[in-house]
Amino acid sequence: MANLNKVMLMGNLTRDPQLSYLPSQTAVVEFGLAMNRKWKGQDGQMKEETCFVDCRAFGKLAENINKYLSKGRPLFVEGRLTFDSWTAQDGSKRSKHRVTVESFQFLGSAQAGSPNRPEQGGHDQGGGGQQADSDDIPF
Repeated sequence: MANLNKVMLMGNLTRDPQLSYLPSQTAVVEFGLAMNRKWKGQDGQMKEETCFVDCRAFGKLAENINKYLSKGRPLFVEGRLTFDSWTAQDGSKRSKHRVTVESFQFLGSAQAGSPNRPEQGGHDQGGGGQQADSDDIPF
């Protein structure tokens, strides 16, 4: 039987990325993404919902996300869904799904970036993938 575990999300960061390192000195960054959905309900009223997803990236991807992104910035991620389970301090069993990021692309224009976090491309281990905006074209 074939299997597929692929997630593609485009949204805004809900908080600043949190960088840490594993004992092996591999970088790990955790951040949240929010995706909005708008539609017209059967009653004709516009409705909106927001989906919040926790994400995690490793290595050079993690370092680039931490270096160039902050709360509110748009981001496109591709990855896989992972399931974490643990025992809480009170002894209860806890679990959650999260996206393990395998590649990403920055979205938005360079003007949207802060001076200390310039817009740069980041795809497949942090290379290429820079988004061009009409404001970025020199002619």
